[in-house]
Amino acid sequence: MNALNTYYDKPVMPNTALTAIDIWQDSPDFLANIHAKASQILDPIAIDKGYYPIKEMGELAKLGAFAPHLNSQGNRFMTAIASTAKIAEVCGTTGFLSWCHQVMGLYLDQSENKALKNRVLFNHVLGNSFGGTALSNPMKTFANIEPMILRTKAVDGGFVVSGTLPWISHIAPNQYCGAIASVENNGVIEKNIFFLLTFDDERKGNWKLNQCQTFSGMEGSSTWQIALDEYFVPTQDLIADNATPFIERVRGAFVLMQMGIGAGIIQGAINDIIAVEGQLGHVNQFLADQAGGLQEALDSIVSQTASLANTPFDTSKDFFLDVLDVRIQGAKLSLQATQASLLHQGARGYLMTANPQRRIREAHFVAIVTPAIKHLRFLSHQLMTEVTPN
Repeated sequence: MNALNTYYDKPVMPNTALTAIDIWQDSPDFLANIHAKASQILDPIAIDKGYYPIKEMGELAKLGAFAPHLNSQGNRFMTAIASTAKIAEVCGTTGFLSWCHQVMGLYLDQSENKALKNRVLFNHVLGNSFGGTALSNPMKTFANIEPMILRTKAVDGGFVVSGTLPWISHIAPNQYCGAIASVENNGVIEKNIFFLLTFDDERKGNWKLNQCQTFSGMEGSSTWQIALDEYFVPTQDLIADNATPFIERVRGAFVLMQMGIGAGIIQGAINDIIAVEGQLGHVNQFLADQAGGLQEALDSIVSQTASLANTPFDTSKDFFLDVLDVRIQGAKLSLQATQASLLHQGARGYLMTANPQRRIREAHFVAIVTPAIKHLRFLSHQLMTEVTPN
């Protein structure tokens, strides 16, 4: 990934002026404003090559792009998903960053640690500070796919955490993420803690960000390997002292909010198909996937997502199965629509500067990012086959 040369410099004092965001979100032009701003300021080619659009994220934040799902904003989860989709329609990498930023805000917003929330959330939502999520490994742990990587032990005033996490996005020096570690006592895991992992100067000797190998896409997502060595987490930085019930509550929202990434990429692919209809429609009519059919499929998925977004904290098995199902549909349609876009555009879509070849790689990411299609099906199988106690 890119070198550590583009990151947020220093945190600023809290700014609680979220009423400015309310004004934008009450406007019927809210989503149109997000899309217009994204189209104006994002350079997908540069981002695809490794530019981390942190400044541009700040501008989108000022329009309220990362706020609708918060308690103070009416828990409008579908608006948050649609906001990410409007960004991803322009650039899938930035759409992914939008989701990262939104779910970090979700963790803080749903935390019972009011002091932490008051200290971080407002700046986070307004794009005065930035941070992502490091829950890929924990989500797989809670799904019985792999063990928890980060381990911790209690000390005076908090915990010390050690371990190495691969491929964590939307992080950099003076930024942060939400992370989970298992609490060990004499070799026995007692519980898991959910904490704010901050890459600050004070603890610089206890954290390190190691460069990842070059990926085929998402190079502008500021993705790093995190290495922690006796990293101190004060109790005031705990998002949840027991992570398990917290994750059970937010996991549906975590997965559902990813739909914005896929929906935006799909819509972008449909737009690319329509863009060449005038020149190539006479031969493209013989291709199996057409813009109209893909749009109908996308509209159906968006409708299902909107219905589920009305109850994002539903912890029932049936609700989570429906979330997993629509997420699978979104990943599959991302692959289908982006491939169709390339076939419609032909050689012009195969150029390295063309939208279709970039969107195909973005769609591949949608299909493999946690939860990947295989993880989604694994989870669905688990839920459908588990035995309910009498």
